[in-house]
Amino acid sequence: MSKTLYTMDAELKELAVSLYEINALKFGEFETKIGLKTPVYFDLRVIISYPKVMARLAKTLWKLSEDCSKVDQICGVPYTALPIATLISVDTDIPMLIKRKEAKTYGTKKMVEGHFKQGDHCIIIEDVVTSGSSILETVQTLRKEGLKVTKTLVVIDREQGGKKNIENHGIQMKSLFTVTRLMAYLLETNKIKPYIVKEVTDYLLKYQAPIVFVQDVPEKRLKTPFHVRATKAKNEIATKLFNLMEAKQSTLCLAVDLTKVDAILELADLIGPHIVVLKTHVDIIEDFNNDFIKRLKELAKKHDFLVMEDRKFADIGNTVSLQYEKGIYRIVEWADIVTVHAVAGQSIIDGLKQGLKHVTEPRGIFILAEMSSKGALTSGEYAQNAVSIAQSSDMVTGVVCQSNIFSTIGLVQLTPGVKLSKSSDNLGQQYNTPESVINSGADLTVVGRGITEAQDKLAATLEYKKELWTAYEKRISNQ
Repeated sequence: MSKTLYTMDAELKELAVSLYEINALKFGEFETKIGLKTPVYFDLRVIISYPKVMARLAKTLWKLSEDCSKVDQICGVPYTALPIATLISVDTDIPMLIKRKEAKTYGTKKMVEGHFKQGDHCIIIEDVVTSGSSILETVQTLRKEGLKVTKTLVVIDREQGGKKNIENHGIQMKSLFTVTRLMAYLLETNKIKPYIVKEVTDYLLKYQAPIVFVQDVPEKRLKTPFHVRATKAKNEIATKLFNLMEAKQSTLCLAVDLTKVDAILELADLIGPHIVVLKTHVDIIEDFNNDFIKRLKELAKKHDFLVMEDRKFADIGNTVSLQYEKGIYRIVEWADIVTVHAVAGQSIIDGLKQGLKHVTEPRGIFILAEMSSKGALTSGEYAQNAVSIAQSSDMVTGVVCQSNIFSTIGLVQLTPGVKLSKSSDNLGQQYNTPESVINSGADLTVVGRGITEAQDKLAATLEYKKELWTAYEKRISNQ
């Protein structure tokens, strides 16, 4: 062994012992972030209470960057790696970026904090890698901002497939420790017993993290025409909706939040030829009756639009199944699409499927990932979990959101809160212009009071239809 390698090996052994002594390395029965059971757990968050260990760890980790030809920025994966990245930034005088876990709901709404320019080379700092998902999510966010990311430095590689996942996406990964090497250091220094090494080794051989797929960049979805996306949809209603938008040259969903049957039907008949979806809140209708449903379905067939009941189901599977199928509204019998909160998880989709047992017509679901009201809690990790549910089910037509948070081209982005001029009401509803919502990823756009409260409702409909379609054509063009 060369002198340099010997020195590094000795340094790593001492660092391994230090981490063990501050209880950053734990042995027993634990569960990892991605749900794998494990006999060893690394809790590097404790290093903030041991400044000398943290500083030494940061300096040693940065030695792995010696062959990096150009580094303009450093980004620590939130949250454990942030103090490590901060120390490296201060010590090297290289600027640091922070990738937020969720976008700000005010001000600039940035996902990346710090000053940078397009084309800057950024190196990612991470504490522990299992599947590599956190690093790949960070890479995707940074690349969306125009940064170049090809390398990541990691304290501990759990040897469960994360390195392969990361390198499969064009990122070189270097780590100070593998679990195997860490166990060897601790065994050599009599910190652990041989049986612990065997338990951990057997575990690593048996359990590998799932393969991580990073979606195509969201911009691909925005540039793909509806008729192409129709062929990629898993849900039959999504296919129909894409084709309908293309045929009618309309991305307009009317929120007809009126409380009288005749007023709803009159408006539906007037503007039906120009919309692709009519969205109801059936429980606000004061004179609801079965004849209303019959007449609404006739108008939908006459003018070729879909009916969406904005029920926002949000209960356990069994309850949701009953709400969908039973009661005075019997929503499953007439609504082509319903809306669903993701808060109950996958079971809510299963509940709705159960409600379809006597229905032969195709049905679809929009999962609510983000809301348009000020201060809404539907953001960050919640929104991403909602997208994951949407991507895994062929019953899902699309995602209700305010921004371009998914890339699956077979799903429809539904964005509410649209008016010809940007504004808000006194109940927290925030409105954006047609062009701004289309550029933020919207495929189907909800307009309510901008039409229902207009003096000339048909003229208002035609104006929204034209502006939204012009913005869509501009989005998919190469200009």
